[in-house]
Amino acid sequence: MKAGVRLPDVTFHTRVRDESIEGPNPFKWEDKTTADYFAGKRVVLFALPGAFTPTCSTYQLPGYEKGFDDFAAQGIDAIYCLSVNDSFVMNKWAESQGLKNVGVIPDGSGEFTRKMGMLVAKDNLGFGARSWRYAAVVNDGVIEAWFEEPGRADNHPEDPYGESAPENVLAWLKDAKTAAA
Repeated sequence: MKAGVRLPDVTFHTRVRDESIEGPNPFKWEDKTTADYFAGKRVVLFALPGAFTPTCSTYQLPGYEKGFDDFAAQGIDAIYCLSVNDSFVMNKWAESQGLKNVGVIPDGSGEFTRKMGMLVAKDNLGFGARSWRYAAVVNDGVIEAWFEEPGRADNHPEDPYGESAPENVLAWLKDAKTAAA
């Protein structure tokens, strides 16, 4: 669907560790752009409704984290998880999940998600505006393959999961590599 589309240019407001800062919160603000994350790399981007939520924390994020070497073997340089959560929440979630391989991208205001056409209302769950669940293979900022959960709608009564699962994206990468050989 979105194959061939360039990702929107957005500035993400992140918090990064800074060893020169003493105390219990050694982090500073650091703005990163879409280009910082995606330029010159082939990456998997997956987006989900919220940090610390059951499907995201139990299946999707751990699946990408554990499967990183398999993705790297298919030519993937990085894997990023994006959510409409602020950097404080995303960093705490990454810490709680023990992430070593997957980077988190905070889209706190939902600007990137809105420009991707994936911002939905989840007021029925008390979430407000959030991302619909999807994944993409992105090559130098251009979408190569798109995996969107079916039924995208505001206040959807369910949380579909399958299309954007790591197993599905990895299978596509393996098929694409075989077809190119």
